This record gives sequence, structure tokens and C-alpha cells, in this order.
Amino acid sequence: MPAAATARWTRPQAIAILAGVAGVGISAYLTVVHFAGALPACPANATFNCDAVLSSPYGVIAGTNVPTSLAGIAWFLVSAALWLGSMPRARLAWSAVGLLTVVYLLYVEIVLLGTICLWCTAAHLLVVILFILALAARGEADETRW
Repeated sequence: MPAAATARWTRPQAIAILAGVAGVGISAYLTVVHFAGALPACPANATFNCDAVLSSPYGVIAGTNVPTSLAGIAWFLVSAALWLGSMPRARLAWSAVGLLTVVYLLYVEIVLLGTICLWCTAAHLLVVILFILALAARGEADETRW
């Protein structure tokens, strides 16, 4: 195969794309659980209770029956797509939006609901990883600086 036909990803780019795909998987699982009316595979105790978080008013987009996990699918798809190209500022801005959302959702879980969803936490960690990778890659030379 000619060298021009093979795509080479950097290690951070590959990790970011894998994190995006993993986030899509987690979010898709939570979306299926929501629409199936099933209980998520998650322990239920004083600290962790995915069902309590996902079935709370914060588990859906305000005023709808659309689970927030559906927005997670979209966010992670866009994140992975941004890492396929060379747009470090867009990746950083998008990741910052994700990080701010995670901070809000952690506030909801810990302060307002008093319980933590392990599936949500896994997705939140992926957002943090994507933000750190985007922050580290912000100085790529192939995009003009502001």
C-alpha cells in the first residue's frame, strides 16, 4: 500500500478518538436503558445509585423526555470528529464546553441528588481526558494562532 494512502495518527489523537468512541458507547448504553425503561447495571447504595441519577429530573433535557445521554452521544461524536482533523482551537473550545458541563453535572449529582452514577462518572472522566489532550495539543503549528 502506498505511504500516501495510509493515515498516521499521533498517540494523543488515537487516545482522543478512542475516548470519543468509548464515550459514545457509554452514552448509547444509557440512552437505550432510558428508552427501554430498564435499570442500569450499577450498584445501588448510599453513595452510588445510577437509577436515582438517571431517573431524576436532571436525567432528561429540561421539558422533554430526551435523556441527557443522547446529548452525550452527540458531544462525543463531535469530539472524535474534531480529532480526525487538525483544529486544535476548536477541539479545545469544544472540550472546555464539555468540562464545564461535567462540573455542572457533578454539582447536580453530589449536591442536589446526593448520589453518584458510575456510568456518568466514566463519561465524565473521558471528557476530562479529552480536555487535557486538547489543552496539550493547543499549540499545534498547523493552525494559525489568534
